[in-house]
Amino acid sequence: MSTRNLDIASVRQYGNLEFLARQLVEGFITGLHKSPFHGFSVEFAEHRLYNTGETTRHIDWKVFAKSDRLFVKRYEEETNLRCHLLVDTSSSMYYPEPNHDKITFSVMAAAGIANLLQRQKDAVSLTTFSEGVEVQTPVKSTPSHVHKIFLELEQVLQKPKTQRKTTVADVLHEIAEKIHKRSLVVIFSDMFEDVNQADKIFSAMQHLRHNLHEVLLFHVTDRRTEEEFAFDDRPYEFIDLESGERVKIQPGQVKKQYQEAVKKYYQELRLKCGQYKIDFIEADVAKGYDQILSAYLVKRNKMR
Repeated sequence: MSTRNLDIASVRQYGNLEFLARQLVEGFITGLHKSPFHGFSVEFAEHRLYNTGETTRHIDWKVFAKSDRLFVKRYEEETNLRCHLLVDTSSSMYYPEPNHDKITFSVMAAAGIANLLQRQKDAVSLTTFSEGVEVQTPVKSTPSHVHKIFLELEQVLQKPKTQRKTTVADVLHEIAEKIHKRSLVVIFSDMFEDVNQADKIFSAMQHLRHNLHEVLLFHVTDRRTEEEFAFDDRPYEFIDLESGERVKIQPGQVKKQYQEAVKKYYQELRLKCGQYKIDFIEADVAKGYDQILSAYLVKRNKMR
């Protein structure tokens, strides 16, 4: 059963996000034999001497270079995954229209992942942010805790449209420092900060990877208008949702320059994610959260 057949508007009115998340996960999980997420965290414990005949996979070659003796790294495995869901709630995320906007995509996809993790007894946390961290829950795996996450996500959908800027870089730096190492960090954001200061965002993502977190970025956009700038060539008044700044212009006058600037930024964002080994998922809200999330989870599952 596809959640696209359900009334997404009812989430805002009646708060049945938990039901929709279950439907999304059940539709995806049918026929799937293993989870796309699993406990991957290992902590280095100690060295021991290498025994002839065993695998050379865990030999510490740096120690060998210094001592000319073969030592094997021993690890303490952590069976459960710790996942942090980061949802951007700045004003630009409430574009383009209710129930088909970037925030609805982000909330539904985050709810689906939370439901999936709870089913496999893994711990999950929710952080919402704009100019700073707004809500940050503990990292737990209990059904009651995940239910509270759903309630928080419902509140995000019901927020009034007020001007809220975003400081993605500052928030990611803060999260990188606060959370336990070797966690899974899933970010839902349009990454709309000052494109002239993109290096700040790239530095923050690198900080997450430096602290040994696995990072997934769902780059949530309305591709038709935000990337292709597909507006009729007539006078418009464009409003910056985060600053309130207004400009009257005819799209054809700036379309080429706009497309070039956005294309350059998006390409650089993809490139940096590739360099840092961050999963970059293009999430065009027009395609629907169920289609994009399910396709990614199936792809991830095949790669495991």
